[in-house]
Amino acid sequence: MSKLHNRILPGARLGVFGGGQLGRMFTHAAQRLGYHVVVFTDEANSPASQSADVTVRGDYLDPKAVKEFAQQVDVVTLEFENIHLEAVQRAAEWTVIRPSVEILSIAQHRIREKQTLRTLGFPVTPFYEILSPQDLIIAAEQLGWPLVLKTSKWGYDGKGQRKANSLAEANDALEQLGPESVIAEKWITYQAEVSVIVARNPDGQVETYPMFTNKHVHHILDITTCPASRNLQHVAVSAQDIARGVAESLRLEGILCVEFFVDAHSNLMINEMAPRPHNSGHLTIEAHRTSQFEQQVRAICNLPLGSTDLIQPAAMVNLLGDIWGDNTPRFDRVLERGRTYLHLYGKHEPRPGRKMGHITVLDETPEAAAHAAHQAREMLLGLSQPDA
Repeated sequence: MSKLHNRILPGARLGVFGGGQLGRMFTHAAQRLGYHVVVFTDEANSPASQSADVTVRGDYLDPKAVKEFAQQVDVVTLEFENIHLEAVQRAAEWTVIRPSVEILSIAQHRIREKQTLRTLGFPVTPFYEILSPQDLIIAAEQLGWPLVLKTSKWGYDGKGQRKANSLAEANDALEQLGPESVIAEKWITYQAEVSVIVARNPDGQVETYPMFTNKHVHHILDITTCPASRNLQHVAVSAQDIARGVAESLRLEGILCVEFFVDAHSNLMINEMAPRPHNSGHLTIEAHRTSQFEQQVRAICNLPLGSTDLIQPAAMVNLLGDIWGDNTPRFDRVLERGRTYLHLYGKHEPRPGRKMGHITVLDETPEAAAHAAHQAREMLLGLSQPDA
């Protein structure tokens, strides 16, 4: 292992659990800094394995495959939190895991996550643990209708959750989401969804990115803008402070995204957290001095963290498989535009709702960038022409 003062220096091998697009972009950042990347995935021809130096393909619950992976790297990080905890625990027997198994365990379980954050003194959406139909009555009395019922594990992008406006709907949802424990959360009437990405290295250095504003369609992130619009600037510093506090309280080693609701009274409430790079942070590749992926490399290798300063206002829009239809989108139209950046993830099968890529646009204001990003996406389908 190539270390100096507990630093993992370029030339070392970095391991990634997960083969998706976050691992792919991490790999690009790591290789640019001179590292070699080994990806563990159960997926053939995954986005990350297309770029990695080495891919170990196997079942996450196969001890031999996990050992083979862990023994050939200097540190392991995550590109997705829904990795079997047993796999990460086994890998920890052979190498360093950053973020820690403990943080992953917290983030993987919605009830444990909310309880931990609340105990540490951070604001979270009001919730109640549901273990039986009787608990639904208590939850409704405490939280009111409507409720949002969510599986305690394995949910993302709206999967594993149902809104309930009555006890009958809640019982139906419980039957659909069970048999494991379910969390009931208060329905929040919010003015915005925002997120903050924070990094911390083992030496204790912490850096936060400016707050991102996110809009979702059908529970999937559609567009992110930065910096905060004028009506949200008053909560931006508080959101960064909370994210920093979470990272320090959990003794994070790596990168973490904290997602918030901003309610009608401008109160911040943590909705969830993810101990990895995040879809809302993709615009950092072009819009910030250090991308979230390079920051992840720096953090897990205990290098000095990079500047998170914003270079220029930006917006990022997701490209879902719906865009492909029967024809290849007109990517050439997007590439004609200035300050517009196309990222495709190497996924060969477009499906509705599947994240296939994204477009980032830089402009003079976040509002102008958002308009241009929407227009760029429409141009893929021939639905729009560039502004004169």
